[in-house]
Amino acid sequence: MRQVHVQQSHLSGWGARVVLQPALAVRAAAQDETAISSLELHKILKHRQLTAVFQPIADLRSASIFGHEGLIRGPADTRLHMPLALFEEAEQHHLLLEVEHLSRQVVLESFAQQGANAKLFLNVSPASLLQPHVARGATLSYIHQLGLDPHDVIIELTENSPTFDYDTLRHAAEHYRSMGFEIAMDDLGEGFSSLRLWSELRPDYVKIDKHFIRNIDRDQVKLDFVRSIQQIALNSGTKVIAEGIETEAELMIVKDLKIPYGQGYLINRPQASLHTALSPVAAELMQRNAVHVYQSAAVPVQARSNISKLIRYVSPVSPQTSNDDVYQIFEKQPSLYSLPVVAQGRPVGLISRYNMIDHLARPYTRELYGKRYCSIFMDNQPLVVDNSLSLQALSDLIINMEPHHLSNGFIITESGNYLGMGSGHDLLREITQMQINAARYANPLTMLPGNVPINEHMDRLLQAGITFHACYCDLDSFKPFNDVYGFRRGDELIQYTGKLLNEQIANELDFVGHVGGDDFILIFQSEDWEERCLRVLNILAQAIPAFYDEADRQRGGIAAEDRQGNPLFYPFVSMSVGSVKADPVGFRSHHEVAAAMTIAKKQAKKISGNSLFLERRGK
Repeated sequence: MRQVHVQQSHLSGWGARVVLQPALAVRAAAQDETAISSLELHKILKHRQLTAVFQPIADLRSASIFGHEGLIRGPADTRLHMPLALFEEAEQHHLLLEVEHLSRQVVLESFAQQGANAKLFLNVSPASLLQPHVARGATLSYIHQLGLDPHDVIIELTENSPTFDYDTLRHAAEHYRSMGFEIAMDDLGEGFSSLRLWSELRPDYVKIDKHFIRNIDRDQVKLDFVRSIQQIALNSGTKVIAEGIETEAELMIVKDLKIPYGQGYLINRPQASLHTALSPVAAELMQRNAVHVYQSAAVPVQARSNISKLIRYVSPVSPQTSNDDVYQIFEKQPSLYSLPVVAQGRPVGLISRYNMIDHLARPYTRELYGKRYCSIFMDNQPLVVDNSLSLQALSDLIINMEPHHLSNGFIITESGNYLGMGSGHDLLREITQMQINAARYANPLTMLPGNVPINEHMDRLLQAGITFHACYCDLDSFKPFNDVYGFRRGDELIQYTGKLLNEQIANELDFVGHVGGDDFILIFQSEDWEERCLRVLNILAQAIPAFYDEADRQRGGIAAEDRQGNPLFYPFVSMSVGSVKADPVGFRSHHEVAAAMTIAKKQAKKISGNSLFLERRGK
C-alpha cells in the first residue's frame, strides 16, 4: 500500500492601481497558491502535524493478527490529510525527504508507545534507502532508543521509479538485513519493474497489488496471476501478502490459494490505535473449513485463444510483380493456395492459385497479360485480420462472408503490417479441437462444468483436508422419453434438470457438474446438503408431468414396445441420487470418490421413483 514514503533521517541510514493582464493574473494566482502550499508544508514539519494510523495484516492460517502497516495522515480537515496529496505536494516543493523523515518518526514513535507484540511494516522508498551521507548504525540506534527490536520492523519498499541501481539497492537491503530487519516489496505487479526487483532483492515478503485481488473470484486472469505468484514465492522462500481484500469471496479465494497473509478493509480498516482482533466476518471465514468454488482455468483460456497459431509465413509479392512470375511461383509450390500481395509492408491484395491458373489457361491470355502487373488479377478486398483476433471471432466472421474466403485463406497482420497467411483448413481444425477440449470442461448443452473441472474440484477438497458429500444424479426412464418425444424435448428436460440443480446449491460452497447425457454430479460442502437434495427431488416430481403430452400425463407415463415388440410401460422420469461422504482419510483421489458414487447410484436406482441413497459405509 503506497502510503508512507520514508527518506533521509536517523532511519534513512536512510498609491497607484495596477491592472494585471489575464495571463499575468493567472501566473500570479499560481505563485500565490505555491507560496501557500509551501507555508503549509513548513508548518506541518515545524509543528509535527502528522498522525499515524495502523492497518492490520492477518495470518490467514491461524486467523490472527500478524502485523500492522504504519500509514500516515496529514492535518485533519485539510487538503493534505490523505498521504497521496501530502507526498505529491511535498515532492513539488522539494520537501519530500523532510516529510518522509517526519512520517517515519511519527509511525515508529506511535507504534512503540502502544507496545504492540506484532510486526511493523514501515514504507520506505528505494530512493530513501539509497540516500548518501548516512551515518552507519544510526537506524539501529534510533530503533533501540524507542525500545523496539529491529526483528519486529519490516522495511516495506515501495516502487516509485522506473529505474534503479539494482546492485546498490541489493547491498543496502543486505545491510539492513544484517541488522535484523526484514525486507518486503509493496504493490507487486503495479510498478515498473517489480518482477526484476523481486529477483534482485529476494525479499522476505511480497505484497500483491490490490488490483489483482479485486474481483479475483470473477476474473480468471487475476486468479492465474495470483496463483503463479504464490508458486514462485513458495519456490523462492518468500511469503505473500494479498492486499485490498474487501469481499468474502476474495478472502476465500486468497485463502484457498494458500496465501499466508492478507490485508484489506474486510480484515479491518486503518485506525490510530493498534487493532487487537480481526473483524468478526473475516475471522469466521478464516476459521471456516471450506473451499470456495471457482471456475476451472481451461475454459477461459480456450475462449482467449487467438489466431497467432494459424500463422504460416508466405513470401509476398509486390503489386508490380508480373503475372508470369506469379505463375512460376505457383508451379514451383504446388501446396501454395494463395499468394499475398504486399506494398511497403502492408497487404493490398491476395492472388488465388485457382483464379490465376484459370485466367492464364484461356487462349492468348498469358501472351496478353503475362508481362503485366499481377495486381490486375488479385482480389483487392481480401480478408485481413489482426493476430489478436480470437479463433472463435474469426470463425464467426468467415461464416458470415463469401465462401471463397474460406478456400482462399486470409492475411494475418500485426498493427496493419503483414505477418503471414492463415488457411480455412487450419482454422477448422483448431476450432474442432477447441470444441473437443471445451467439451471436457463444460457440457455444451447445459454449460455446466464437465469431467475435468469436476475431478479437479474433488481433488482440491481432498487436498485441503475437507470432508464433503458427493452425489451422482441419474434420470430414470429418460431414454424412452427421448425416443418417443425426440431429442429436442429430451434436451429441454436435461437443460431444466441442470438449471434446477444449479438453483438449489449454495453457489460459493457447492458444485454442480454435468458429465454427459442425463448424468449430473453434485459436490456439497453445505451442511444441509440432504435437505437440498430432497428439495430437488420434490420440485422435479412436480415439474416432470408438464414435459409429457396430455394422454401420457393421464396414464402416468409412456406406453411403448421393446425391441421384441413386447408392450412396456415407462412411468414418469424420476431421479436417482447416490451419495457418498468423502473424507481425506478414506479417499485419496477423485477416482476413488467416483467409484463410490457409482455404487451408491446403483443402489438408489433399485428404489422406485425419486430416491436418495446415502452410502454410509464409506470406503
